[in-house]
Amino acid sequence: MTAERAPARQFAMVLDLNKCLGCQTCSVACKTQWTRGPGTEPMWWNIVSTIPGRGTPRDAFELGGGYRDGRPVPGELPGKREWGEAWEFDHGDVFGSTYGSSHLGPREHDGGAPRWGPNWDEDMGGGEYPDSHFFYLPLLCMNCSEPACVEACPRDTIYRREEDGIVLVDEDRCHGYRFCVEACPYKRIYFNEQRVVAQKCISCFPRLEEGVAPACVRQCPGRLRHVGYLDDPDSTIHKLVHVWKVALPLRPDFEVLPNVFYVPPTLPTAFDEHGEFDEGASRMPAAQLEQLFGAGVHEAYATIERERARARAGQGSELMDVLIARDWNDLLGPFTADPGELRRPPRG
Repeated sequence: MTAERAPARQFAMVLDLNKCLGCQTCSVACKTQWTRGPGTEPMWWNIVSTIPGRGTPRDAFELGGGYRDGRPVPGELPGKREWGEAWEFDHGDVFGSTYGSSHLGPREHDGGAPRWGPNWDEDMGGGEYPDSHFFYLPLLCMNCSEPACVEACPRDTIYRREEDGIVLVDEDRCHGYRFCVEACPYKRIYFNEQRVVAQKCISCFPRLEEGVAPACVRQCPGRLRHVGYLDDPDSTIHKLVHVWKVALPLRPDFEVLPNVFYVPPTLPTAFDEHGEFDEGASRMPAAQLEQLFGAGVHEAYATIERERARARAGQGSELMDVLIARDWNDLLGPFTADPGELRRPPRG
């Protein structure tokens, strides 16, 4: 693993999966902010996948990368078919004929019909009737403390910022080897074919430097994204991760120590053989939840349920107040500046 000097502070994010709407507003906010340049058309630095599902790229979590017992795990390089392309659409068939087609049909660059793409299996649940289930999982760069992408790059192109631990790509040094893509176990690094460089989420660091929260955070209508510094004991980020321990890393078995954490979703209870709710059983198998969020997922559920009971009983719960986020500004940590009020440079 990498043996870099620890950053002065660690920027982190917590996402409460109980509040995610699957609306993709975060994805569109990121796309319109950062991926409008040449070669970025198929890129979704932030994307919301449906779990269980095969994800973007296809089977993302099964393609290797990260570490196992401290040793690098060989990763596979997803191809275009696994990522999906920025499709073309048959506008001419629809608008150029007498009667037109019934819909705009997507086409890949070679004219063939798409076989996979971002959110291909969106809203498709798992399990067997009547215990079907799914939930939404927003994904972005995890700003890992042990980033496999950093170790995999032979040109020292990828690095952690000393001031806040954000993982960035120095595009001037990048030669497009794509070892970083193979090494990332979450497959959150894209390859720009036109510019021959790796690109990924940058945690909106230019906004952070102006005191503005990332675009995905400010635009989220579900109020599920918390940001701040993990090492600040007074921050909600620190409390959710280290005090209440209800915000957990995704796939801790990858051993990259991500700094994006998730409050696991409270799934519907399963049915018993009589068709009644079995209050002691979740529709999603415990093994799947443990694989996603680690063994601590059961303790996290117990803490959330205990605090919910306190709130219902009128005893008050700081944890519930934080997760409800009645004032959305409470989600922003120290990044409360309004981007619309920033001083603009003079013209001319």
